[in-house]
Amino acid sequence: MSLLLKIRQNVPQLQSIKKSLQTRAGQKLPHMLINASDLFFRGPEIALSGKTPFDVIYKHEIISLRHYRNETDTSTPKHRVPLVIVPPLAVNMLIYDLFPTRSFVRFFLAQGFDVYLIDWGVPTRHQAKYNFGTYIKVFMPQMLKQVREHSGQQQLSLHGWSLGGALSLCYTALFKDKDIKNLIILASPIDTHKAGYMGKLYGSLTKPAEWVRKHTPFRIRHHVPSEAFHIHGWQNTLGFKLTDPIGNLKTYWELFKNLDNREFIVDHATSSSFIDNMLAYPGGVMRDIILRFWIDNELSNGVIKFGELTAYLKDIECSVLAVGGSTDIIVTADAVRPLMDLISSQDKTFKVVPGGHMGVVSGSQAPTAVWPEMSNWLATRSD
Repeated sequence: MSLLLKIRQNVPQLQSIKKSLQTRAGQKLPHMLINASDLFFRGPEIALSGKTPFDVIYKHEIISLRHYRNETDTSTPKHRVPLVIVPPLAVNMLIYDLFPTRSFVRFFLAQGFDVYLIDWGVPTRHQAKYNFGTYIKVFMPQMLKQVREHSGQQQLSLHGWSLGGALSLCYTALFKDKDIKNLIILASPIDTHKAGYMGKLYGSLTKPAEWVRKHTPFRIRHHVPSEAFHIHGWQNTLGFKLTDPIGNLKTYWELFKNLDNREFIVDHATSSSFIDNMLAYPGGVMRDIILRFWIDNELSNGVIKFGELTAYLKDIECSVLAVGGSTDIIVTADAVRPLMDLISSQDKTFKVVPGGHMGVVSGSQAPTAVWPEMSNWLATRSD
């Protein structure tokens, strides 16, 4: 009876708590509905990404060259040698300018660098025949020629993240471009068979592929059209998210819990502007990635053929900073490290920094733990 009496005595208090919760829920509901509507129907409008101003100074087919403007400091850049960002394919350029307070391009502008970026554009099936050699032999020389003409500087520094690092290395080696003064290679797959579970998977296919070539006339390059390898943007987005399915589920749960928080919604829309809008891989490039880089692991040997031409990584003699992410499961640090033994550079450094594959270029720790490492290294070699 005493328990029943206590419950009866606390009924007014319980009713008060219930009423308070109902009031709060009623106050939150309109905000939740507005935020949900804005997120799903006006996501690109409320996102903070891509706000740093730039000029398109050259365009060829779907590819364009950007020159970023430092509107907070109109003085001449402190460093003579321009920095050219060479992105990987299949990502949109928002990754380099994700938040106003977490922007790769803004950071390097503020450090006194003249910043250019090659925007590879949005491939469709019309570009299915583009292969890795197309970007190395045709597009890279075109874009760097324009940077040199626009900047008035012959020497350049290249920053290549992921596949962008492979593009930078192969271009420099193939053309023996002595005016590439510095290379920053960030999370780029050099020995792909050391790249975690994916590396082991593709490594297991090497011997079967060799057997097929030795005992059969079948050649994927000749018998399967490049269009068959075309990967749509949504497939790249899905594949990226599947590398961390639990983490992505947690993200959506956090979104649900914070649907009444406008700042959280804006941050989510900003991050999603990159993650949910990845681009297509041209079929020829995807075929090269699978056959040449993942299965045959060509970069690990330092010898990469492009038709009648051959790139030897040993011909690279410029200053090189190679960086791997400590928690990168797509391109592990061990997959980047072998570059040090393949190049002839006397000035070469390998570092492991905090972050995963995306985190090393735009994660929350990048502005304090990654970008200053690269900027300090580059600053002393850019004058």
